[in-house]
Amino acid sequence: MKRIALFLTVLVLAAPVFTQTNLPEHRFVSGDWSISGSRVYQNDARARLAKVNIRLPQSGFMVYEFDARYESGAEDGHGGFGLHVFADSVINAPSWGTGNSYLLWLNYDENPVSRSIPRGLSAQVYRSHTNTWMDLVTSIDLNSYAPLLTQENLSSPVPFRIAVDSATGEVRVYDPADAAGGYYFFYIDRKDIPLKGNWAALRTNGIRLSFAIP
Repeated sequence: MKRIALFLTVLVLAAPVFTQTNLPEHRFVSGDWSISGSRVYQNDARARLAKVNIRLPQSGFMVYEFDARYESGAEDGHGGFGLHVFADSVINAPSWGTGNSYLLWLNYDENPVSRSIPRGLSAQVYRSHTNTWMDLVTSIDLNSYAPLLTQENLSSPVPFRIAVDSATGEVRVYDPADAAGGYYFFYIDRKDIPLKGNWAALRTNGIRLSFAIP
């Protein structure tokens, strides 16, 4: 249970999409999605390529804010979610990649199949070239967050704020536990800037989550 709480506490590389008063144009492609009250739910813990495509014009300086709440599914030692940002196109079918885009991914896996993915909690950044081709850009071990865990995190929504400067390629992921506004940052490949896209794609893998619609 403590390992599951760790997964919930540091979902720091997920980018938000439900940041408008009304959910923008979207299509629930795979998985079992629903809207209840002010939250969007992905209800199928077995879905490996659950995805919703969202039309979201992106250029210049983008700030994304939302909260995510764990519902169930990580009991088997595996689960993850993330968002493709600055996508030039999407496909309305299950897919590995999403056009030309970057995928910000948060992963919990007790037995990863790749040596590039740390055991336990980690974050990855992928560069998507097509719907079937992605490259791993970087992988970050997040298991050092274990001492910060509490049981209450299992039922508490976690707020997120991510800022992306499409002109410089800087991505800032603000620490939800730091009231002073501390953040992590990284830069995407300069050959891909300036970033511009009309789509985002929110996806989950083997886990049930819900997301707030402000």
